[in-house]
Amino acid sequence: MKLLEWRDEFATGISGVDYEHEELINSINTFYSKLTEDSSKEVLVNTLNDIYADIYAHFSLEEKLMEKSGYDEFEQHRDDHMRLLDDIRDITTELEDTSEYDEEQLRKKLGDWFSVHFQTHDARLHKLEKLLASQESSGGFMSSLKKLLGKADNK
Repeated sequence: MKLLEWRDEFATGISGVDYEHEELINSINTFYSKLTEDSSKEVLVNTLNDIYADIYAHFSLEEKLMEKSGYDEFEQHRDDHMRLLDDIRDITTELEDTSEYDEEQLRKKLGDWFSVHFQTHDARLHKLEKLLASQESSGGFMSSLKKLLGKADNK
């Protein structure tokens, strides 16, 4: 069973970023499958820790590129990343500290957690792609991102 489905509105138009986003969705769906299969708490916590590590690495790359290119909403986007990482850590801690967990609450938190960021901060990056594409020769965000993720395009 899947919690999240990849949707076109999540696409940034940069295959490397889109690949990472799809992989994050797959990871969350793997966790959700384990949750619905009544996996042990240890398995669930380990899976959430893996998701956290993947998301942390992805956010670090995005932030580096946004900062380097002078992205105008860098601080707000970074702050949302920090909030999301805190949220996933809180979800993990809650799961570790309870003998019984609310599957519906976990499902909602994870689903909302991911979708809202995509539909707000990441959607803004996608909308700016056309504007920034005209600035590629000046080293805009999308140009830098495409260059750094060029290897991911070949996957």
